[in-house]
Formats: sequence, C-alpha cells, structure tokens
Amino acid sequence: MSKFPSDQWVSEYAEKLNESKEYEEAGKTWEGDLLFVIKPEEAGKGEECIYLDLFHGKCRGARFIPAGKDPPKTAFRYIGKMSNWRKLMNNEIDPIKGILTGKFKLEGSMMKIMRYSKAAKVMVDTVSKVPTEY
Repeated sequence: MSKFPSDQWVSEYAEKLNESKEYEEAGKTWEGDLLFVIKPEEAGKGEECIYLDLFHGKCRGARFIPAGKDPPKTAFRYIGKMSNWRKLMNNEIDPIKGILTGKFKLEGSMMKIMRYSKAAKVMVDTVSKVPTEY
C-alpha cells in the first residue's frame, strides 16, 4: 500500500495508467503535461504536487514534487485541498463537476479539458486501482 502523495504512489499510478486500454483510447489525441496540486488543510504547510507527462494515451513520465520544491510549468494545473483529493480518489467527486462546484480549480484551457472529460474520468477511476493510504 502506498502513501498518497509519494514517489511510490506516483510510480504505481503511472504504471496503472499505462496498462489501461481504456485510458489509451480516451487520451489517444491528448498532448500536454499536467500538475495535480494538493493543497494542505492547514495554513503554513506547503503544497505537494504530482507531475504527469501525458501523450497520446500514455504517461511518458511522472514524479512526486514535495512541499518546498518548485514544480515545473505545465499546460494544466488541477488544484484542490487534500480532503477533496481524497473524495475524488474515492469517486465521491467527479473531476469535471469538481471544477464546476469549486472544489477544484483548473488552470489551463477548460475547452480542451472538456473535450477530454472521458480521459479525465478514466484517470480518476484508475486511481482506485492503486492501493492507497493517506
């Protein structure tokens, strides 16, 4: 079981994405990297991030960025508090509805994300395949 977020969790998640035929199909024309930003519940603690390099239905690279380290510039940033990430990972929040309800914030082209809502949903569904502890 891997702690979320961590290097091990990110590695296992990327592996599961690359094994997913459903993600490969849903993201077959996607090009762009993205950053999952996990905001702490408590003030004063830093953000942790997960960087994903996604290209044509595959994850070409993934890494965990601990608090205090500068994340790379990416085409998209999906930002939410840890409590909302847990709900998303437990399929209690849909990734697109999470943006529309203000539980998550998206930086990047909303139009492009909407075209790939199926890929976003598969990415979230894939999370449940990674044994996770918080």
